[in-house]
Amino acid sequence: MSVPQPVAQPYPPKPYPLSVAPMMDRTDRHFRYFMRQITRHTLLYTEMVTSQAILHGDRDHLLGFTWDEKPLVLQVGGDNPQELATCARVAADYGYDEINLNVGCPSDRVQSGNFGACLMADPNRVADCVAAMQAASPLPVSVKHRIGIDHQDSYEHMATFVATVAAAGCRYFSVHARKAWLQGLSPKENRTVPPLRYSDVHRLKRDYPHLWIEINGGFTSLDQVAAQLQAVDAVMVGRAAYDQPYLFAAADRRFFAAVQAPPTRAQVVAAMLPYIDHWTSQGLKLYKITRHMLMLFHGQPGSRRWRQILTEQSSKPGAGVAVVQAALEAMVEVDAVGAPVR
Repeated sequence: MSVPQPVAQPYPPKPYPLSVAPMMDRTDRHFRYFMRQITRHTLLYTEMVTSQAILHGDRDHLLGFTWDEKPLVLQVGGDNPQELATCARVAADYGYDEINLNVGCPSDRVQSGNFGACLMADPNRVADCVAAMQAASPLPVSVKHRIGIDHQDSYEHMATFVATVAAAGCRYFSVHARKAWLQGLSPKENRTVPPLRYSDVHRLKRDYPHLWIEINGGFTSLDQVAAQLQAVDAVMVGRAAYDQPYLFAAADRRFFAAVQAPPTRAQVVAAMLPYIDHWTSQGLKLYKITRHMLMLFHGQPGSRRWRQILTEQSSKPGAGVAVVQAALEAMVEVDAVGAPVR
């Protein structure tokens, strides 16, 4: 199979060399607000929202966000061009900065709806979806996909998919550098078992220099991000952003030319308190927010006590900011470079 020729039309600038991957049950509005206290410029994504949910569900609940979360991408799942066009219009009306089509999730539930990773077998359908979304909305449309599925996992298969979708006008591709097995592996196993093939994504950028190519898969440090940026346009970090969120404290200076000093962990907590007070006063259970904050002190003295207090106290009736303040006071706080602040 020959590799298709690159498209000639260049992509407009997209000034986000670093992003946090969309993750189900993780990248909700509370996690995103929390991450914004750590990094102001890293591109953030919603959880995947299906087109059917957007069309028929509670849109404010599904799509609502605060302006502080921007820049922000809405990730959608679906395979119907007309429905996805409507979703693109809705995303623009809500104020999202971009809309992203999920062509990477391998779960059985997603497959049963004929979207996610299984759509890699039907690049023409994906191209139709992208074209409809772009015609319906001024927002940039991007596609997040795998390097392949099942036995359709050669570089040539991926290049054909990208070339077909790019011919419909898509210029932005986020590539998870693992193939997906649609049968035999769970979604969790599909994030770890298939081997990483970074070289395929690097080759994609070389072969398609006019496309914006982002790489995703297995990155756990900003040094790794910097190394990847020698070969691609951007890097997407998933699980490490959730398991070590303070990793991103240095991101704004390193990748976005910010001049302000990174916030300390204590400053991040302090910034969250008014937000927590607002939501808990509206009846939201505290743990809905603090579950995203458990790993803020990952690797620091007292981190176990921080997690213990939040885990045990945040689900109790009436729990609010006092719980978070008590958790902070119970541990030794350190600043961005590891020096004690008290």
